[in-house]
Amino acid sequence: MPTSLELIIQSLPFLLTGVLQTLKVTLIAVAIGCILGLFGGMGRLSKNRFLRGLATCYVDFVRGTPLLVQLFIVYFGLPPVIQEFKIFLATSFALGPFTSTSHIPPFVAAVAACSINSGAYVSEIFRAGIQSIEKGQQEAALSLGMTPKQAMRHIILPQAFRRVIPPLGNEFIAMLKDTSLLICIGYAELTRQGQLIIGTTFRPFEIWFAVAFLYLIMTLSISRLVDYTEKRLDTNGNH
Repeated sequence: MPTSLELIIQSLPFLLTGVLQTLKVTLIAVAIGCILGLFGGMGRLSKNRFLRGLATCYVDFVRGTPLLVQLFIVYFGLPPVIQEFKIFLATSFALGPFTSTSHIPPFVAAVAACSINSGAYVSEIFRAGIQSIEKGQQEAALSLGMTPKQAMRHIILPQAFRRVIPPLGNEFIAMLKDTSLLICIGYAELTRQGQLIIGTTFRPFEIWFAVAFLYLIMTLSISRLVDYTEKRLDTNGNH
């Protein structure tokens, strides 16, 4: 029987494949979430009631429900709806019967659910960042002949981006840890890889400790990178 250290070393290649999958889902989800969040944050501040209401409903629903439930909705709930839609199309337009059952790959479901979830939280981050910019700056931009859109693009958003870097870093770390929930749909991220190794070695303490340590390395690295980026931007801004 290998010692605890030997077992961890032997398991590292398998765990590192899980680390790569965890980082891949997190990077894609937060990147898409930033796009959704920017539009969501702008929608929350819009004077258009419809856009503001739509953005508010999105943010409130996602932030008010667990990510695990959202993941189940995408992975288990959408395939029957898609299948019914296919049947409707086949019946309405005589396209022929659809015999195959709709299925969403775990990776697609993981990215979709995590992106939608991240977008809601990033929406609030961007909204707070935009509102933190003094109103006098927008008024000054308008007095110089800029349109409201130009003032937002050239004056407000560049400053807001600097201010939202720390909370965006926190969102990235939170999403990275939340990817452990993907174990429920069988996606081979870090936690799932640890579970599979335990199923063959029956040594839960060593493996879960190694999994926790790998998560710690990732989160600390990201935290240091965010701190460095923030300091660099502050230095450049002062110059």
